[in-house]
Amino acid sequence: MPVTPEPKLISGNANMPLATAIARRMSMHRGVSLGLVDARVERFNDGEIFVEVFENVRGEDMFIIQPTSNPANDNLMELLIMADALRRSSAHRITAVIPYFGYARQDRRSKARTPISAKLVANMLVEAGIERVLTMDLHAAQIQGFFDIPVDNLYASPVFALDIMKQFKGCLDEVMIVSPDVGGVARARELAKRINAPLSIVDKRREKAGEVAEMTVIGEVTGKRCIIVDDMCDTAGTLCKAAEVLMENGASEVHAYTTHGVMSGPAVERITASVLKSMVITDTIAPTEAVRGAPNIRIIPTAPVFAQAILNIWNGTSVSSLFDTPTLEPVYEGQFDN
Repeated sequence: MPVTPEPKLISGNANMPLATAIARRMSMHRGVSLGLVDARVERFNDGEIFVEVFENVRGEDMFIIQPTSNPANDNLMELLIMADALRRSSAHRITAVIPYFGYARQDRRSKARTPISAKLVANMLVEAGIERVLTMDLHAAQIQGFFDIPVDNLYASPVFALDIMKQFKGCLDEVMIVSPDVGGVARARELAKRINAPLSIVDKRREKAGEVAEMTVIGEVTGKRCIIVDDMCDTAGTLCKAAEVLMENGASEVHAYTTHGVMSGPAVERITASVLKSMVITDTIAPTEAVRGAPNIRIIPTAPVFAQAILNIWNGTSVSSLFDTPTLEPVYEGQFDN
């Protein structure tokens, strides 16, 4: 088996700042310079994607950093074509680091004659030569079972817990964790347990996709600093309405912690104009200028945890150890200092 002196990183165009930050963190940990592999990922005039790798990758342990966010189809094709290029260049192992896994919302047949697109994407990734996947906060945990290769699903809740304990220091007894729907209770409960906070649920009923007809708060939120926890924020309609309902039910203030800031359409405008005192997202999806400029949106870096996870995979050590606060806290040392 080939032995590589260091892991090698390559990135598509989806989130180059995150890829660069991961390489920088890994360089700091390893004590050597670990830059991104020199390559070009471009498009022909008709939109077809072309990849060329300028460095020798034969026998190397390769990590492709590429979230499949908007434009999802282009970014997915970049990932597949990069994997094919590396496989045909005799890379020893190819791991896809997909901070945001697109098409994850289509994880089952909710109606007749609908696809299971998440399974289709899983098949395409494996067929392209990818041998392992590293991602964060899959929309549905069962997607891991769509793959016949190892899938490491990192969680943002341990990172959020560290941030909440820093931001709400001295008033943690007033914090209430809120799930924006029944389906997200497990995720919210996990964070609530980490900070020893009570849990509430906003029960929503939809008339049709994208529209919420009615919301009911389950739990006593009067006088509480409510924190809504979700895995993604798309158009922010549900999030902003849930925040309004919580304030109407007596909450003193409402915050939100969301892993993936999809931020489609009017999302930023809605959040800026909403009753949300603050919204925290991660950089799994490259934030737009509008997101960066929003006064009540704050971005938490994921490079520290992804860099450590990549090193653990490369070393053959535990990735799940990063779910524990004692292990994760040193990784994020100084990140939450005011």
